[in-house]
Amino acid sequence: MRGPSLWRAEGRTPADKGWAPLRYWVLWWSLLATAVVVFYVLLTPLWLGLRAVAWIADRRSRLRRRPTT
Repeated sequence: MRGPSLWRAEGRTPADKGWAPLRYWVLWWSLLATAVVVFYVLLTPLWLGLRAVAWIADRRSRLRRRPTT
């Protein structure tokens, strides 16, 4: 178990901290929106394309290895 927090030791509560400045909220939401765009718009189609190429290569190699009877 941890001891009392520094805030409580000084007689303060988390409510004394106040609000985060607007610039931090703008920065946070901008970074979050950028990360969502990079992941879902850029990286997901790239990953799906690579998986499709791997699937096609696997199918072609299996067809090439098929013994003739």
